[in-house]
Amino acid sequence: MTNSALSDALISKLDKGDMRSHIVNLYKQFETKFKIQHSKAAIRRKRVRNIVVTGLGGSAIGGDLLRAMLSGKLDVPIIVNRNYTLPEFVTDSTLVIVSSNSGNTEETISAYKDAIRRKAQAFCITSGGAIEKLANAHEHYTVKIPSGYPPRAAIGFSIVPMLQTLAEFGFIKDPSKQIRETANYLREKSLHYANFNDGANLATELARKSVGKLTIVYTSDDLTSAVGTRWKGQICENAKVLAYSNVFPELNHNELVGWKLNENLMKRTHVVMLHDDADHKRTTFRMKVTKDIVKKCSSSVSDIYSEGDSALTRMFSLILLGDWTSYYLAILNGIDPTPVDAIDHLKAALAKFER
Repeated sequence: MTNSALSDALISKLDKGDMRSHIVNLYKQFETKFKIQHSKAAIRRKRVRNIVVTGLGGSAIGGDLLRAMLSGKLDVPIIVNRNYTLPEFVTDSTLVIVSSNSGNTEETISAYKDAIRRKAQAFCITSGGAIEKLANAHEHYTVKIPSGYPPRAAIGFSIVPMLQTLAEFGFIKDPSKQIRETANYLREKSLHYANFNDGANLATELARKSVGKLTIVYTSDDLTSAVGTRWKGQICENAKVLAYSNVFPELNHNELVGWKLNENLMKRTHVVMLHDDADHKRTTFRMKVTKDIVKKCSSSVSDIYSEGDSALTRMFSLILLGDWTSYYLAILNGIDPTPVDAIDHLKAALAKFER
């Protein structure tokens, strides 16, 4: 299938889960007023020595974005945990942010119970399920988010409550201005990307370049590092094809050498380099030199630059483009973006596995 086949009729035929609407309306997640449960549950800011965000998949990416945004602003370290257990350093001086869109992610439930056993301070972001029940039982501060969204389509519901809650308890400054700027950007830009007939639509252009290719996303290990992870995940889940991401400067110390042999494979790659004005100047130069090396091997290399003033808006300018790119790639691949059959199969198998 080629890009010339894009049409309203084709999208209507393939997009049975209406992923398009989720992407178009992403901005609304930045305008949502969330219901707070156990609002009097105090998080003792002065006692917090470290922060752990625990979650999986689309519910964890908000933690990655938070870490990237706040690494130079928080006076305590923050990590993202994607496992059944928490790191051994977690104590009552740790703030554990429990993020589960459904509230029933088994790894996150297990990690939350681990946090409770360790008497860690905690707050939860969830639409319900077992996580909400545990939070109610222990009267933990909880942000209730809307239900019915695929986790990857609820990224705003993940990051915004984290920022607002950390501000409420004095960890960071009020993020309201950044959140408003991001909502306005997403509202306006998505209308542009939604028009696949626009010859200047970067999302359709990138999707065309990615058809039949392995998309490789390169970013700095600064603000955009988590955005590369998001691109990879969206291409895998929406377009049902493998993608890969890595960061500078680390990849210059190993992966760069791999762009030598396997010529047939390298010709079937599309390299996307995500840039931000806040990238370290040495990293920016590394990306330029690396592009000169890679473009001799890859079928195409695309340079993409963030837009907006605030760090939040700049990150989401790239996230929105990646979401639309993965969406159009799914349509060009002739497949519904929403279902994740392999994950459903795995969950069914796990349900039968004796704990």
